[in-house]
Amino acid sequence: MSGSNRLLYHFIAFVVVAIWGSTFVFTKLLLTNGLSPAQIFTLRFIIAYLLLLFLEWYWHRRLHKPLQLFCHSRLDEFIMAGLGLTGGSLYFLGENAAMLYTSATNTSLIVCSCPLFTMVAMALVYRDEHFTHRQISGSLMACLGMAIVVLNGHFVLHLSPLGDLLAFSACISWAFYSLLIKQAAQRYTTLFITRKVFFYGIVTILPYYLFFPDLPTLSTLLRADILANLLFLSCVASLLCFLAWNLVIKKLGPVETTNWVYFNPITTIIFAQWLLNEPITPYFLVGTVLILGGMYMARGER
Repeated sequence: MSGSNRLLYHFIAFVVVAIWGSTFVFTKLLLTNGLSPAQIFTLRFIIAYLLLLFLEWYWHRRLHKPLQLFCHSRLDEFIMAGLGLTGGSLYFLGENAAMLYTSATNTSLIVCSCPLFTMVAMALVYRDEHFTHRQISGSLMACLGMAIVVLNGHFVLHLSPLGDLLAFSACISWAFYSLLIKQAAQRYTTLFITRKVFFYGIVTILPYYLFFPDLPTLSTLLRADILANLLFLSCVASLLCFLAWNLVIKKLGPVETTNWVYFNPITTIIFAQWLLNEPITPYFLVGTVLILGGMYMARGER
């Protein structure tokens, strides 16, 4: 792959992370209006799935080709179900539920450290994955920078075993998502994989409602502000971002792509400063430099 193409895919990953870093504002508005984390996840994935299914059906109809609904084998279908579980229901429930039992700082530190776990998992599972000392050092430097940004000078963590365990489950889930998508990307298109992720994300969240059968009222969903935020989270943060992220993983590989997760707290803080007038501190600047430097060292070129 040429240098210009690699730069393009890195830019796409940056845009995706920037959008994901901004979703806290839209999610917070929905939470304050009575929607639960599970409801938000379910609604955004249902909307994204139906929209993607329609777009794919329309495209295949114009090409006079049948729409592929199932994988070529049961094993591949099982892998797709794993993608929906690890990158969908389990990840979002773990991350959102962690916020109920531990601090946002703890959750951010644990969840945003998933690139390290992804690197370790890739090295253990795939023998063709070999990482240089430069790449490992760069990833550790970026992780340190992320910690400095998140902690923001407050180097005291309040441990909460249940909350931290839930955040850790989300972190591990995303690492497994990166492992599974490497296999899926070798045999299926990005559109097909993303549609399957949405479908199985919805399927695997349904058992939750057996224990917590709480559904939002129709009048709540039809409110203009609620609907607008749901559409942004569904069409942009879910549909477009998952398509773009899965495409970048296919082109750059899981580890190099996942390293952009370190950048997530930076975009969140910038967005908070822009909308909520929260101050930018020297710790933020130092951490940002370490993240950028570490990501440059950990890039895929040898």
